[in-house]
Amino acid sequence: MNMDFQDKVSSEIYKAKMEENKKKKIYEKIVEIFFLLCACAAIISVIVITIFIFAKGGPAIFKIGILDFLLGKEWMPSADVYGIFPMIVASIYATLGAILLGVPIGVLTAVFLAEIAPDWLSKLVRPAVELLAGIPSVVYGFFGLVVIVPIIDDVFGGGGNSLLAAIIILSVMILPTVINISETSIRAVPREYKEGSLAVGASHIQTIFKVVLPAAKSGILTAIVLGIGRAIGETMAVILVAGNTTLLPQSLLDRVRPMTANIAIEMSYAFGLHQEALFATGVILFIFIIILNIFLNIFIHKAGE
Repeated sequence: MNMDFQDKVSSEIYKAKMEENKKKKIYEKIVEIFFLLCACAAIISVIVITIFIFAKGGPAIFKIGILDFLLGKEWMPSADVYGIFPMIVASIYATLGAILLGVPIGVLTAVFLAEIAPDWLSKLVRPAVELLAGIPSVVYGFFGLVVIVPIIDDVFGGGGNSLLAAIIILSVMILPTVINISETSIRAVPREYKEGSLAVGASHIQTIFKVVLPAAKSGILTAIVLGIGRAIGETMAVILVAGNTTLLPQSLLDRVRPMTANIAIEMSYAFGLHQEALFATGVILFIFIIILNIFLNIFIHKAGE
C-alpha cells in the first residue's frame, strides 16, 4: 500500500511538472511570436516608406532628367527648373563640418567621463549630456538664431545666417549621441587591457590613447555613423540658421539650403511636378544615407576584426 501511494504521488508530481513545462513552452512560444511580429512591423515600416518615397519621387527624376536633377545648379519651380546640386553640396558640407567639429569634442568628453573624471563630476556632467539629447531641434534652432547667428554677424559680417552657423548647431546636436555611445564603448574595454599597459610602464594618458581608444574603436565608429545620420537628417534647426538660399556655397559664410530644409520649406505649397521634385529630393537623400551606412558599416566591421 505504501509503495502504491508513493508511486501515485510521484506520478502526480511528474504530471504537474509536465503540465508546468508545457505552460512554459506555450508562454515562450507566444513571446517569440510577439517578438517576431515586432521585428516584422519594423521591417514592413521601412519597406512601405521606401516604396512610397520611390513611387512618389522616382518618376520626377526621369521627367526632369537624372543629370539635370542631380547636377543642375538652379532651383526655380516657377520655371520648372529643378536642380539640387547646391543642396547636395550644402548637406555634405554641413554634415562633414559637424562631424569634424563635434566628433573630437564628443569622443574626448566620453574619455573624460569614463576614464578621468571623479564620480561626483561624472554625475553632474552625464545628466547634462542626456539633457542635450532631449532638447527639441527647434529649440536648438532658436538658440542658433538668437545667439550664434548674431555672433557670426558681429565677427565676420554677412548677416550671420550661413553654412558655418548650421555646422555649429549640428555639431552641438550630435554631441549626446557621440558621447553616450563612445563612453559605453570605452567602459566596455576589459580592465586587463589597461592594467597590462600600466604594468609595462605606460602613463594613464598613454594607456587611454594607445590601448583603450583603439580597443573601443568599433563602438566609437558606430557613434560617428549615428551622428552622421542625425546631422544629415536634421531639418528645423538648419532652416532657422542656414539662410535657405539655393546657391552653391563658396565659403563657410555663404547662405545654404540643405536637402532636408528644401523639402520642409516648400512641401506645404508645392503641387504637380514641383511636389514630385521634392519627393525626388527625398529619394536622393534616402539613397545617399543608405550608401553612406553601407560603407560605414563595412568599415566598422573591418575595424571590429
